[in-house]
Amino acid sequence: MKSALITGANKGIGLETARQLLQKGFYVYIGSRNLAKGLEAVEKLKALGLTNVEALQLDVTDDRSVKNARAEIGRKTATLDVLINNAGISGVKFDESGNVIPQTSTAVAASIDTFKEVYETNVYGAVRVTQAFLDLLKKSPEPRIVNVSSSVGSLSLQSNPNWPAYDYGKYAVYGSSKSALNMYTVHLAYELKDTAFKVNAVDPGYTKTDFTHHQGTGTVEEAANRVVKYALIEKDGPTGKFFSEETNPETGEVPW
Repeated sequence: MKSALITGANKGIGLETARQLLQKGFYVYIGSRNLAKGLEAVEKLKALGLTNVEALQLDVTDDRSVKNARAEIGRKTATLDVLINNAGISGVKFDESGNVIPQTSTAVAASIDTFKEVYETNVYGAVRVTQAFLDLLKKSPEPRIVNVSSSVGSLSLQSNPNWPAYDYGKYAVYGSSKSALNMYTVHLAYELKDTAFKVNAVDPGYTKTDFTHHQGTGTVEEAANRVVKYALIEKDGPTGKFFSEETNPETGEVPW
């Protein structure tokens, strides 16, 4: 039975990704910063008859938490087949009406502390978890890493006035963190190019979840399906690519 670790999987896209992988026969580890919430997520999945799942405390911003999670999984299995770096925060704050408070997201006004907080989860967290679990992934015959990104991390799209989201998709903190994650994806894929690894960045789309303050155009089912697709790619599939099927429904691939 193949196994997968999903960070930030106690709700939203992460939880739905877990459900879909379970349905495909995977054993899934639910990484959750708050263990109680992770255990609640597991109970929800088990209520659906999906039993090959367990929660573990995993705070991607904390070295000890990540090391403990690696040790816990290592006691249960010698191999990890899929890592999905899903945990992320936007740094964007909303007012009571659901409108973005500009000072929390703009290049002009966002504080250094906000940049640090977002990068700690979205960039350093993904690096921290990837490096910690790389040894288990290397033992898989078909290891897959999916870094959950966003189209707002594309420098090409963000600088293109003809892009439909050009005038509303400007989140300096979150966008730049995803650009950094994308660059990490490129380098990681390159360093592993002569192995069986497939490493890609995937935009799940603008999805209605807590993360977006329940704003968005897509469902968690659609979003998770996009992530799962690249977690299951065959040995001749792409690596070191950036996909946003919401942005490019034909091939999925979008410019960096």
